[in-house]
Amino acid sequence: MVEITAELVKKLRERTGAGMMDCKKALEKSDGDMDKAIDVLREKGMASAAKRSSRVANEGIIYSYIHPGDRLGVMLELNCETDFVARTDDFKTLAKDVSMQIAATNPLVISREDLKEELIQKEKDIYKAQAKSQNKPEKVTDKIVEGKLEKYFQEVCLLEQLFIKDEHKTVQERITETIAKLGENISVKRFARFRVGE
Repeated sequence: MVEITAELVKKLRERTGAGMMDCKKALEKSDGDMDKAIDVLREKGMASAAKRSSRVANEGIIYSYIHPGDRLGVMLELNCETDFVARTDDFKTLAKDVSMQIAATNPLVISREDLKEELIQKEKDIYKAQAKSQNKPEKVTDKIVEGKLEKYFQEVCLLEQLFIKDEHKTVQERITETIAKLGENISVKRFARFRVGE
């Protein structure tokens, strides 16, 4: 049994931003293992963040990002529950991260629910035709179409894209971490991407 020292608790708090008691409990649960304790805190944070996702977020900021060279820009409306959270550095950092993501990846929509049904159907038809041209059996064709459609969602839906600063998580997971840290629901309301000449 590892002794949970104040120094260990302090170190975990510095790495995660979680409260002292939460850090102590996480370290006790993980027998002093720092990485496991971080996982415990993340799971706890993600669970509480999931509970917050139904709360109304109608405060927030309009954030503008201009890419170096002044030829590409993004405007983003990022919402939270209170004006207080909207003014925090963590919230503004998230707004910047999401704006940079939009600038870099040019998503079509925020989430797959925002995609028009006819666009999804068109993609399915293309994937089906591709599979048929390779003489794949019907069962295999359906699996191929499903797989390619998921990949398509990950490319064009902002929240499902791999986060450009850390490809081990999605944009949604990056947002959820901030929800867990700030204790408020946060949502991307809308965005616009501008490129000179487009």
